[in-house]
Amino acid sequence: MLLKTSLRSFLAHKGRMILSLIAVVLSVAFVSGTLVFSNTATSTFDKLFASTASDISVQPARTGVDDGNEDEEARRGKPATLAVETVQKVAAQPGVKAALGQIMIQSAILVDPATNKVVGPTTGAPTLAGNWTDTPRNSVEITSGHVPQGPGEIVLDADTAKKAALGLGSKLRVLAGEAKQDFTIAGIATFKTTNPGAALAFLDTPTAQRVLLAGNTAFTSVEVFGDGSRTDEQLKTDTLGSLGGGYQIKTAAEQKEEGNKDVGQFLDFMEKAMLGFAGISLLVGGFLIINTFSMLVAQRTREIGLLRAVGGSRRQVNQSVLIEALTLGVLGSTLGIGAGLGLALGLVKLMKAAGMNLSTSLEIGADVPIAGYLVGVLITVVAAWIPARRASRIAPIAALRDHGTPAEGRSNIVRTVIGLVLTGGGAALLVLAANADSAGTGGQLLGLGVLCTLIGFVVLGPLLATSLVRVLGALLPKLFGPSGKLAQRNAMRNPRRTGATAAALMIGLALVIGTSVFTASAIKSTSEQIDQQVGADFVIDGMGTAISAEMLNAARNTPGIDHFTEQRSSRAILTMPNGDTVKDGVVAVTSRFNEDFHFPLKSGAADSLNQGSLMIAEDFADEHKLKVGDPVKIDYGQGHSQSVPVGVVRAKGGSLFGSANFISSDTLTKAVPPAAQAPVDALYGKATAGADVKQTLAALEGSLKEYPQLMVKDQAGYKKLMQEQINTLLYMIYGLLFLSIVVAVLGVVNTLALSVVERTREIGLLRAIGLSRRQLRRMIRLESVVIALFGAVLGTGLGLAWGVTAQKVLAGNGLAVLAVPTTTIVATLFASVLIGLLAALVPAFRAGRMNVLGAIATD
Repeated sequence: MLLKTSLRSFLAHKGRMILSLIAVVLSVAFVSGTLVFSNTATSTFDKLFASTASDISVQPARTGVDDGNEDEEARRGKPATLAVETVQKVAAQPGVKAALGQIMIQSAILVDPATNKVVGPTTGAPTLAGNWTDTPRNSVEITSGHVPQGPGEIVLDADTAKKAALGLGSKLRVLAGEAKQDFTIAGIATFKTTNPGAALAFLDTPTAQRVLLAGNTAFTSVEVFGDGSRTDEQLKTDTLGSLGGGYQIKTAAEQKEEGNKDVGQFLDFMEKAMLGFAGISLLVGGFLIINTFSMLVAQRTREIGLLRAVGGSRRQVNQSVLIEALTLGVLGSTLGIGAGLGLALGLVKLMKAAGMNLSTSLEIGADVPIAGYLVGVLITVVAAWIPARRASRIAPIAALRDHGTPAEGRSNIVRTVIGLVLTGGGAALLVLAANADSAGTGGQLLGLGVLCTLIGFVVLGPLLATSLVRVLGALLPKLFGPSGKLAQRNAMRNPRRTGATAAALMIGLALVIGTSVFTASAIKSTSEQIDQQVGADFVIDGMGTAISAEMLNAARNTPGIDHFTEQRSSRAILTMPNGDTVKDGVVAVTSRFNEDFHFPLKSGAADSLNQGSLMIAEDFADEHKLKVGDPVKIDYGQGHSQSVPVGVVRAKGGSLFGSANFISSDTLTKAVPPAAQAPVDALYGKATAGADVKQTLAALEGSLKEYPQLMVKDQAGYKKLMQEQINTLLYMIYGLLFLSIVVAVLGVVNTLALSVVERTREIGLLRAIGLSRRQLRRMIRLESVVIALFGAVLGTGLGLAWGVTAQKVLAGNGLAVLAVPTTTIVATLFASVLIGLLAALVPAFRAGRMNVLGAIATD
């Protein structure tokens, strides 16, 4: 009977629950879509690695400095290699069907000579260049043309060729270290499974050795395929025993694990970020559901009283409301999971547009429906529990008289105490975070402070509604007459409802404002650091590739250039005086570095860098208890090491080089021969006295036009680049927050729509005593604007507090200048007015169409 009653009630009020249903659908779709996309991407790469990995792969052993990453030799076009004889030794092992020498490097650059533009991915995926080999598990196959034959031919993958508008017969330039050669595209290769986003180029083996390995007749790996008589582990053991030391061998399973690890880091980050924003949308949707059921309970007071009068217990009333919520949650979750599949397919197509071709066969694991129903049902039932509990407390006789709203005096006192404690405690945590000694401690306190102040404002929202709405709507009676006065009073009539509606909007806008303060501070801090600390007029960045001697000479010979400081970044193991070791980078710079950069110093003298000392950051010094004069042993690998004393400690507050450790190039040369040093990866230039910087920049760009992979900027251009990178992050966050704001707007629409139903008789009486339809619609629109403004004001206050605290926490890590984006704040407040107007369109239209006599006769 209880179930039957609940379902009838749900169906009777289905129109009033439609917006809550949409909120559940959107939130669940975000969660399930993210999981399906993640599962599909993971499955795609699993199939790729499983179908292309050799049984075992023999590679040169990595040093402790390289730690399994692409080493520095590869970045300058001279990767670690295996002798040709290794192929014959491996091929002679029992159980080996084929052993193929392979060349594959990530340091090559592909350029279209016709346009002088880089050919390849722009999403961070690598450009791989190697020799063409026919293996039993090739990842690509020739679909047009033929394999490379001779020193002037190259094969390019189909996706890259299509994007660059290249085809058979087109010219393609390959830059690898000091080598540079133009080739003719002789073949187009298509991926058999999927293109993970990389660009692939193949030469014949002799040409690949000459161009990609600087003439070294060798291979970067030997790919081994067994005949089935031995397991991969047995092949690995036998091969290691035959070859001895100096090699690392990976089975197919280990290759797959390594590949998944590299791709998994990106996918995990993307999944967690999207689920985090989905959680925000769920929280916002919770307020919408609370409001919906609160208003439905209020509208069904007599119905609940009748149920109690005929024998229904408080528990049954409670369960009746919760069953309706459960029905809403199950229905919303089902639709949300279906919508999530569409979202996942959209994400797959978006990744394809970015260059990563994932399988369009969606991978739906058990985690998708479990998470979808768990999230949708749980958030709905939990959100409905408060109204359900309130409904069960209504006395039967009071309910039948329609005076069933429980007294809230005691609950308001409890709410006030809890809200003040949470808000005060959160504010105290934010103050402690702003004054914390380290960014790590400050970040933890900031997180707790954000959580406490958010919950505190949500709890205090209904109590703040009365006073703030009175202030925000103070001008409405004067500007809009009776409509304005009624709108103000309606917004104040039910503070609990107004507070819950505004809270949904508050959360999204608080995150928008907080993020805006953070990014504005980051842009301004970076700009001021460049002005104060950078003396160089130009920066030339290899963007992950080596700057060759030819490029360096072209830059130096540019008219108007006084000098260039060269930068080489090396991996190293640093050993402290107390014996502690850390794998870190060491940056070697030439002698005029101190003219190009002026860092604030904690201790020591900047000139000591050119006298054989080490420059470190204050955070690094504090972490390892280092001071000026302490010796630090630097191990560069390959038997090269030296002990260098700390000569200068940079003060906190700079972010241009982070915690980089600097030595002079002369100091590096004492330990590492020039031929074994890392390549130049960046140049910092100074214009001659009196030279026009803009004209010199144009001349410098002209000198380096043959090398489009280089980034050439002056100070103004570098500032603009930093701003664009920060803004890209900001816009991405805005996009992810958009869903929560949409749900919040639905909450405003829902509140107004249900309040119109709730006030049907009142609206009829107002119309009967002379209120026109136009005035009625204006009243509802103004009420909506006031509620939206209330949420925006709370969100702006919270967002400013969070953003300012975040800047203080990171002040020692380069975010030294606070910037408050007033334009964004004004735009947010204006947008909240617009949101209020848009949210009121449908409820105001419905109210205006009501029949006056029918509305008055409503019970």
